[in-house]
Amino acid sequence: MRPATGPTHEHGLRIRTVAAGRAWHWLALGWADLRRCPVPGLAHGAAAALFGWLLLAVAHDRFWLLAGAFSGFLLVAPLVATGLYAVSRALEEQRPASLASALATWRPKDSRLVVFGALLALAGTGWVLTSAALITRFAASPVNTPGDFLRMVLIDDTSHLFEAWLVMGSVLAAPIFASSVVAIPLLLDRRDGVLTAVGASVGATVLNPAAMALWATLILLLTLLGMATGMLGLVVVVPWLAHASWHAYRDLVEPVDPAELAGQSANRTDRAKAAR
Repeated sequence: MRPATGPTHEHGLRIRTVAAGRAWHWLALGWADLRRCPVPGLAHGAAAALFGWLLLAVAHDRFWLLAGAFSGFLLVAPLVATGLYAVSRALEEQRPASLASALATWRPKDSRLVVFGALLALAGTGWVLTSAALITRFAASPVNTPGDFLRMVLIDDTSHLFEAWLVMGSVLAAPIFASSVVAIPLLLDRRDGVLTAVGASVGATVLNPAAMALWATLILLLTLLGMATGMLGLVVVVPWLAHASWHAYRDLVEPVDPAELAGQSANRTDRAKAAR
């Protein structure tokens, strides 16, 4: 079923409304892209797994820090996947795609991606520090291992620390997800500014609450599954979700033909004149 169109964004973007289960279609398209061009995706996934192992090596005995670091990684992961959006775009346009072309997206000095990346990194760092402070301050005893986290945070009947941790994480993650879910692919694909990209992303989320809630849930569950396999699952999960995110962007955001946009502007001008 073709997505329905929504209102036209003032910068020449039309936000579509999609079915609640549309995320499954994005996953199917993302999986197809990974199969067609596996090397760039698996290389990005391997890098994500290595980063996960590095976090485990550095903070294996400080789970209060590790929990925040892994959840913070989810906030900046869309930026890390920029090269894979370029691969999906190339496949869509039936152009050659390779690891070199994926890495080439990082060579240009695109200040928009730098600004957006800095904002995501700042948000991720803020959550890591907030998570660590919350757990170390209110846990009944030090949380140094996953077992400690399970006993002192997750199933402790004498406190609501886990609920507070989840609420604080959700309060931070929800607006970041809404403002970035299609913003980075859009910045790669078009020359629009950061505010335009964020506005389109928020608009897509507001117009499609059920579909985006399912998409956020699938991202979380698949990422957790990848981590639960000793990080090995991230080798496949990271590129799969990245390619699927490109198709989510293409499904939710439609460029408006300049002639149509000019016609809409002229109509608004004529209505304003008639009103006077």
